Amino acid sequence: MNEHPQTATPSATVTAMVDHVLALAATWTRWNGEPAHVDDRLYTPHKAIRRVADHLVDHLAEMEARLAGEEPQPDHWHASLITTEADLAPFTPQDLDEARSRLTRLARVWANRLDALTDEQLDDSPGEGWSFRELARHLNESVYYADAVGDLS
Repeated sequence: MNEHPQTATPSATVTAMVDHVLALAATWTRWNGEPAHVDDRLYTPHKAIRRVADHLVDHLAEMEARLAGEEPQPDHWHASLITTEADLAPFTPQDLDEARSRLTRLARVWANRLDALTDEQLDDSPGEGWSFRELARHLNESVYYADAVGDLS
């Protein structure tokens, strides 16, 4: 059983989030092609994977810039406001394999980086924004995208 994000290590929080997303994604090859309507937005398997990956990349770029003493570059993604044609494609077993590879590798990059930081760096992080410990907790909110699609078993 996964630790609660408030008590888990930052790296465990991120890897548990990805594990949760991929457990749901394993059921999405059964998707019937109808987007889920949640909070005035549309969600599909591809969109959920895209949003989780984008969230991981966006905040990883932020953390690395702050550690280097730079201003983070703003993201210009449309986030979940748009649903692209690619988001509407069937979610195949090959897509699941790609999602597993992409998200698992991103989670490892996060875990390796977070585990290399001291508690002081995690809690008193350089630059403007959340501490890196808080950032890991924030990333846990990415489960929202996968939960919007749900378990399609």
